[in-house]
Amino acid sequence: MLKKQWNCTKSYLNADLALYGEELNADSDLRCKIAREAATLLYFGAEKEYKQAKLKAANTLGVHFLPSNFEVALELDKIAEETEGPARKERLIQMRKEALKMMKKLKKYGPILIGSVWRGTIRQGSDIDIALYHDVPDEILNILKSDVKISKTEWTTVTKRGKPETSFHIYVETAGKQMAELVVRSSEEAGCKRKCEIFGDELKGLNVQELERLLKENPAQKFIPV
Repeated sequence: MLKKQWNCTKSYLNADLALYGEELNADSDLRCKIAREAATLLYFGAEKEYKQAKLKAANTLGVHFLPSNFEVALELDKIAEETEGPARKERLIQMRKEALKMMKKLKKYGPILIGSVWRGTIRQGSDIDIALYHDVPDEILNILKSDVKISKTEWTTVTKRGKPETSFHIYVETAGKQMAELVVRSSEEAGCKRKCEIFGDELKGLNVQELERLLKENPAQKFIPV
């Protein structure tokens, strides 16, 4: 009798677990669909910010939860690969080479390649992002003038973790017709760890030596957390 009762209980438990597994799979599939929709909005320029893209995608699909920025970023990378094909890889390598040229010129300011060119996740419209550390941005401007076309400069202040952070932004066009943004932060910020708001990992980037080695050994390598 006890054995029969246990068998019945066991059957119910198995059925509940199977149903729970199906629900998890359904939720996972739906999260992927929302992430894909949000990534599509970002890729084709319908939205510029991850949060707004996710909200719009969730509303379109009639759901009340959102995928993570990381999930959207992975889908965005897939869309770029599917849409742009092999030319994307060649463009990435070229952008990394252009970045290295600028970084060598500015080596004493501790340049670090960051953003999508570091990650290897470029897409149409991506630019080169380089972080620099110095207290007199005009010195950097004077060095750049002979090699690139400077289109715009500006000071910006953002609040992170309740503290204001000020930086000087230089927007340029390289000799190879690549757009780049150089962010000059104070020298005391050099070496400070920063967290990526999209991928959730540390924003390590690549210095001159690391970028040189990468271009020799594995020029199209991606830096995406697993």
